[in-house]
Formats: sequence, C-alpha cells, structure tokens
Amino acid sequence: MSKATKRQRLVIMGAAGRDFHNFNLVYRHNPEVEVIAFTAAQIAGIANRCYPPSLAGELYPEGIPIVEESALESLHPDQVVFAYSDIPHLQLMHIASKVLAMGADFILLGATKTMLKAKIPVIAVSAVRTGCGKSQTTRWISQRLKEWGLRVAVIRHPMPYGDLEKQAAQCFTTREDLTTANCTVEEREEYEPHLAIGNRVYAGVDYGKIIAQAETTADLMLWDGGNNDFPFIKPDLHLVLVDPLRVGDETNYHPGESVLRMADIVIIPKADVAAIADVEKIRENIKQINPRVKILRGYSPVTLDNPEAVSQRRVLVVEDGPTTTHGGMGYGAGYIAATRANAAEIVDPRDYAVPEIASIYQLYPHIGKILPAMGYFRSQLAALEATINQTPADVVVSATPSDLGALIKVNKPIIRARYEFAEADNPGLAYYLKQFITGVVKNA
Repeated sequence: MSKATKRQRLVIMGAAGRDFHNFNLVYRHNPEVEVIAFTAAQIAGIANRCYPPSLAGELYPEGIPIVEESALESLHPDQVVFAYSDIPHLQLMHIASKVLAMGADFILLGATKTMLKAKIPVIAVSAVRTGCGKSQTTRWISQRLKEWGLRVAVIRHPMPYGDLEKQAAQCFTTREDLTTANCTVEEREEYEPHLAIGNRVYAGVDYGKIIAQAETTADLMLWDGGNNDFPFIKPDLHLVLVDPLRVGDETNYHPGESVLRMADIVIIPKADVAAIADVEKIRENIKQINPRVKILRGYSPVTLDNPEAVSQRRVLVVEDGPTTTHGGMGYGAGYIAATRANAAEIVDPRDYAVPEIASIYQLYPHIGKILPAMGYFRSQLAALEATINQTPADVVVSATPSDLGALIKVNKPIIRARYEFAEADNPGLAYYLKQFITGVVKNA
C-alpha cells in the first residue's frame, strides 16, 4: 500500500467474543484498514476498556478503544463489521440501515474467513438460540468420547469480560483455576460442569494460540459454542441444536439460521417437555432450511438435589443468566423443577430487586417470576446476593450450572436444579458419533 493511500476507518460491533476473534483473523495485520474502535452491547459493563497492544499487534501500538454501541455514529467509520450473535433478523437490519444511512459499508464476515483449521479432528456443537442445551449436550458427547478411549480438549466460545491480556489463552482443569482467573458467574456456568466430569477447558481471546495449546494434549477437539454463533474452528462434524419450546426462532435470528444451514446433524432436545406438535413443526422447519440433514431427538431431564426441601415451600427461582436475558426465555429449568416439586409459591423477585438487578428486568421485560443469575462483575454479584437475601422465600432453587452457594452468602438454603442430555432415538447420537470417529481418529 502506498503512503498516499488512505486506510479505511473500520468499527467492529461486538459483545466481547466474536468481535475480537474476527479482528485477530482478518484485520490485525491488514495495513489497508484501521480499526478505530470496538463497540460493546448485550453485556453490561464491558465497554470503556482497551483491546491491549499485546493482542492488537504492531499496527496498533496504543491498542484499540472499546466503547458503548451508542457511540457508533460519533466515530464516523467508513466500514462497520457486525460481530455478535443472538439478534433478531429485523433488529440486525435496523442496525444495518442505520449504518448505511451514515454512509458506511455494513459487513458480515462468513465462516471461510473466520474459521481456524486444527491439526486434529473437530466436533462442533452449535445452536440456533441461546438456551437450546448446547452445554449439556457437549458434556454428554465428551463422556462418550472418553469412554471410547479418546483424549478430548473442550474449546469454549469466548467470554472475556475481564483483563483481556491475562485472558489471551486460558486453560482450566480445576475450580481453583476459575477462582485464580476471577471468572464471572457466566464463565463458571459453562466451565464448572466440564471440570466436574474431568474435562480440560480452553478459552480466551486469541484462538490461534488456544488451538495450538489444545492440539498438544488431545486426540480430538470439542467446540462448545456460545449463543447461536458458528464455530471459530472448522468442524469435521457439526451438530446444531434447535429448541421446540421456541418454534420459529431457528429462522428468525442471526447467525442461528446460518448455523442451521451448516449443520451435519440437527438435534431436537427437550422432546420430553415440548408438545409433540411443536417437535414435528420444528422438524418440518429444519427440512425446509436443510433438507438433507440428519435429525435426531433428545431428552432434557431436570432433577432437583432435594425435592422434599422444595415441596410446599415458598421458592425463589434463580435461572441461567444468558438463557433468560438475551436468550429470550421467560423461565428455565429451575422454574420447571420447582413447580414439579410442588412448591407452595414461586416468589416474584422483581418486587425485591435492588437497583442493579431491577435494571436487568427493565432491559429484558420478557423475564417472568425468576431471578437471572447475573454476576459478570463483583458489584453485580453483590446485587444478586442482596436481592436473594431480601426476597421473602423459604428456599432458593438454583438452575445456574455454577455453584452459586460458593460465590455468595445467602440467608436461605440453595437447592440445585440440574439438567442433562439424554438420547431419545435408536439409533441415536452415540451411534453417529461412533461412525464419525471410526472414520477420522486413529485407533478409535
């Protein structure tokens, strides 16, 4: 590029995840563009920091500012790259229209440019929406693979909400590792269940480095996706979950529809709690989008650690945060477990929420009589604790996969609700996994 050529001013719209990944792969060493800022959305408190020089590279000796999405127009970019997930198609096009009216190009980067290639086989688990059941399905798959003698590295979609430099390439093997890394509740929700069954979990910001580390310890990589995003690593087998409790969402959200079109196998979980008609309707929708894909059903059994402690009691239900915020669910597994256990009353926490939690309900008015497990930062975790303590309930039913009682001090007992994946068809998922690894993994 000649010195006279003006670099294109580019903004990457993100939510601390794919935005950084897209920059690392496509723009970090590109002298034709200047990334002037990242914008931040969806997660409160992740703006007003800097993508550090150590990650940004030699073209950005001062790093790159991360600002609120509301500041986009004031940046006067030439191009805007959209890089976050779980957003309705209509809302995405409103954003695109705003960008085009500013005179800038609106860009969506595809899989070819943004997927890394691993040296070992990769199974990816994705979904069309947050809260479909990716995590428990991924754990179930990891256990089958280990039973068959394979060393598995779980590569988790990023959640870098803290010190980005320290989070560049992380590996977790114990719960102590999570404490040392100051992991948020959302991170713990994803990592703790993996660690409990002996999985090694990799995550962070720079997935080139992360994959290079994982390749030295495993026979196979298992991508545990986030939201409804497509994988950062090129999969050799791509499994995609849909949600029969939210029929129609599979074609109404970005990039969930793209993910569905990419799938090798589609799994319909929650077949034990969804209406038969909804399972069949979503099967029809899948066939219209991806007519040659293999479709399997799965169950999502929910269990309570101590049902007797919930029966005929006033219950405060704490649900998985992302599922009930930008995932769009009004309630989750905790509410189902509590009602099945004959709770006398589900206490509405909205009447007792402290201001920081009350703002979450205002931002996501679809949330019902449950408390989302918000704990991205210490202040938010303290607000969650205060809200629980001042809600007049006898017991807490917690469906967050993290151990909430180890993170906060509450004045009422916590009963954990757990939910896992189970096969519903014969032959089921294990049969097709075995077929796959026999073809790609030596000595499988």
